[in-house]
Amino acid sequence: MADTLSSLRAAALAAVAGALVLGAAPRAAAWGPAAHERVTNEAIDTLPKGLRPFYRAHRLEMPSLSVESAAADDTPDRRFMIDRLVPFPFTDVPRTEAAMKQRFGEQEAAKVGRLPWLVQESYAKLVEAFKSGDKERILAESDTLSGYVADLSNPFALTDNADGQKTGQHGIWMRFGTRLHDAMDKSLKLGPEAARYLDDPAAQAFASAGFAYIWLDNILYEEALSRRGQSGYGELYFETLAKRAGPLLKARLEQAATDVGSYWYTAWTAAGRPELK
Repeated sequence: MADTLSSLRAAALAAVAGALVLGAAPRAAAWGPAAHERVTNEAIDTLPKGLRPFYRAHRLEMPSLSVESAAADDTPDRRFMIDRLVPFPFTDVPRTEAAMKQRFGEQEAAKVGRLPWLVQESYAKLVEAFKSGDKERILAESDTLSGYVADLSNPFALTDNADGQKTGQHGIWMRFGTRLHDAMDKSLKLGPEAARYLDDPAAQAFASAGFAYIWLDNILYEEALSRRGQSGYGELYFETLAKRAGPLLKARLEQAATDVGSYWYTAWTAAGRPELK
């Protein structure tokens, strides 16, 4: 209990300090570094017997899990704010980047982001890495793919209301994707499902985005309730947010870990299931 309260207090202080220092700073990555590391670690445990030992033996050689890890660069491409262009459930969203540009124009397509195509490109590179047998390439591309796939599970990477600016909830991107995870810390127990083979990895990226987007309004609602009667984002706010939105955060991170493991497993299978050491 003491550890949890300490984490909540630290998150509250960090949120206040960030607001004072950064002001209207640009958004950080979809998930904070600790959340991304958590997803990658949990994804390893979703893998089948033929693949899991390789990742377990070399997990600390993955860039984001190494002792010299650094936060991944965040770019506008690492988004898919599709509700700028079409309404949910996004059934008529073009499935190729060329078709997206043709329909909406290059400028508008660029504003939305490239996240589904970043996933596809990284997946293809991982298949080639498995075929090459190059351990360093496999681990590096697995790590990159993990970051992109995890981002697809965060609803705020998928909306034009990414930082709550349209609902009067400025800063929610950081509070939900980074501060809440760090505040809950050891009390946040994840149990992702086993990795599965993806029949269509390209289509899966769009399916994952659509499923994650469903939870956007729920998170916004729970966060708004967490702020009632409070003048700032202090310890009490994060305690309340953990109770209200913590289960939603848990579900999103579990899905992210399952999806990451599934992409790794599918890439390994597509490469002919090479023996790895």
